Amino acid sequence: MNNEHFSHLIALALQLEGEGQYNHAKLLRAAVEALITRSASRLGLSNDRSQLLAETDWAIQTLEASEVSPGLVSALHQARAAFSEGRLPTYVETPDPFVCRTCGNLAMDDAAVCPVCGSQPVTFKRFRPIYWLEALDPFTAQIHLRATPEKVAALLDNLMDTRANLLSEDGGWSLHQAVSHLRDAQGLLAFRVNLMLNHENPVLESKAVFEWAAKPADHPVTLGEIFEAYRASRASTIASLENLPLVDWWRRGQHEEFGQLRLYQQVSYFTCHELTHLPQLESLVKHNLTSS
Repeated sequence: MNNEHFSHLIALALQLEGEGQYNHAKLLRAAVEALITRSASRLGLSNDRSQLLAETDWAIQTLEASEVSPGLVSALHQARAAFSEGRLPTYVETPDPFVCRTCGNLAMDDAAVCPVCGSQPVTFKRFRPIYWLEALDPFTAQIHLRATPEKVAALLDNLMDTRANLLSEDGGWSLHQAVSHLRDAQGLLAFRVNLMLNHENPVLESKAVFEWAAKPADHPVTLGEIFEAYRASRASTIASLENLPLVDWWRRGQHEEFGQLRLYQQVSYFTCHELTHLPQLESLVKHNLTSS
């Protein structure tokens, strides 16, 4: 399928929505999303930094030619500069874009009525940096927060006393590094929960938690020691959240990278984040057991 086909499917979805056929239209929108994502996954773009910078230059030139939005192109330039400097772009540099669901007009804020079709800003689609922010409600998030450490414990069952830092088959993270990452992310969640509950609209500093696990440890520790630190921190976090009044889940913080966040969004994000690491842990455990 080509771009014309995708446009036709979305146009049909829009007309169906105008007739109140929302369930009909959602199937077409999902199909377009799936087809585009499937096509993108087959491109196999390199993750080499210089190549990604070159690809970003191409994207900027392409979008400038399409006249998509001067504000978005400007933000892309800011994002490229940050990447080139080896840092993460801030929310001030790259605010969330908003797209009019009716006509496709793109704006870098949601403060104004659409200048093309007159749609109200509340109807625009907001593009957040991570969809996990809205993935789980507070109650579902707590169910996973309690259950995930036990799933990790079951995976590590016969390896808790292991000190060896064996790498994965593809040369990526070791099992120790993967479990250390869960511990580090949980520590950051605990810190932010405490910060947001005890301060009004605090600054949430952007942290490259992904990089922490790659740093060599001062002294070798067992997987069990890493896991127990993770589990103890999680138990403390659950104790802070389980009897929290519902209104407190909407307490605010200002994230340097993601803008204004609510407590429930932070919890949703960290909960989903660690769930994505379970298949990685399972693969690493199998590799360690077969290598021993």
